[in-house]
Amino acid sequence: MSIPEIDLTVYPDECDAFGHLNQASFLSLFERARWEMLARGPGMDVFTRAGAWPAVRKTTIDYHAAAFPGDVLRFHQALVHHGRTSFTMRQTARRVQDDALIATAEFVFVCIGRDGRPMPVPAEVGGFMNARAAADPAVRRVTVNGVGLAVEERGEGRAVLFIHGYPFDHTVWRHQLERLPGVRRIAPDLRGMGLSDAPDLGYSMRTYADDLAALLDTLGVEDVVLVGLSLGGYVAFEFLRHWRERVRGLVLVDTRAEADNADGRRARDATAALARDGGAKAIADAMLPKLLSSATERDAPKVVAQVRAMIERTPVAGIVGALAAMRDRPDSTPLLGTLGAVPTVVIVGEDDEITPAPGARAMADAIPHARLVTIPGAGHVTPLEQPDVLIGTLAAFLESLER
Repeated sequence: MSIPEIDLTVYPDECDAFGHLNQASFLSLFERARWEMLARGPGMDVFTRAGAWPAVRKTTIDYHAAAFPGDVLRFHQALVHHGRTSFTMRQTARRVQDDALIATAEFVFVCIGRDGRPMPVPAEVGGFMNARAAADPAVRRVTVNGVGLAVEERGEGRAVLFIHGYPFDHTVWRHQLERLPGVRRIAPDLRGMGLSDAPDLGYSMRTYADDLAALLDTLGVEDVVLVGLSLGGYVAFEFLRHWRERVRGLVLVDTRAEADNADGRRARDATAALARDGGAKAIADAMLPKLLSSATERDAPKVVAQVRAMIERTPVAGIVGALAAMRDRPDSTPLLGTLGAVPTVVIVGEDDEITPAPGARAMADAIPHARLVTIPGAGHVTPLEQPDVLIGTLAAFLESLER
């Protein structure tokens, strides 16, 4: 069962003297959407059946555009944190007529019993709200460092950890997860992205790497081959700084080692402001012209649509957090020369505008014994643009590790 989106109509008595939907009515509509969602799932009485009540502890609302009488607003609900006695729900309201983002809200609830003391969140609530992950039996949620991560796992054998880029999720590796033979493929959504929790604070390369190390511990995985795309490459470098003994091989895809310069840091801040003002859709509009090769844009509309959809479903908190983490990441260039004992292949799309091929070549030259593979017809999203070529490259690299 998927979480239903709820359509609600704005009525004149919910508007102020200027005809705008007022803030008190917005709170009421958000609440009505939550109850309607429960009514279509486990039932409006799901809390009272458990002897609990969801008390609001904190509310944060961003108003992005005005709504008027007659507008139909579509409310989307997502569970972004599920603790023992508390949970956090993020809701968005979009106008159906033009898909304009009207408001985003985040509500922190604490479940209390009749005696006023905190009590566990009813299991039915968490099960229903996590239905997105349950729709695919290969995806499950694992709690590490207080954050729930969604992770897809397939196959058996040597463990390969796929780390996606920004602002994507683990489905960027869909072809490699489905068709790479003979290995245990593990692909999480980083905190703040995909189906994982998206806290407002707590993003850095070290945090991402700590999450992945804890995830591997939970899965009982001692050592892995790291495959990092873009941001995933930055996270892989951080993982190597702290857990090099767990890394049996390294694949760097469309990424770079250098830290941001002053202009780059300013650009990250400007992009974060864009995300706060315009939401994930504004980020998709800004990024898509630079992400894909001209061949992909011309010949693969389904890939273009998938990349846009990945970006647009990324929570704003995760986008802003990732931008801050990338802005403040350390320079990994000094690390490259120390990786001689880690078998490495550097892969880059021939048409990559964000991390161009010359930079990939310099990175491969700096890593002792590393091999460079340039893939024609790919931009910055090689796993989706040229999946078969990447699968073949990965299979050959993994086979060389066995030899």
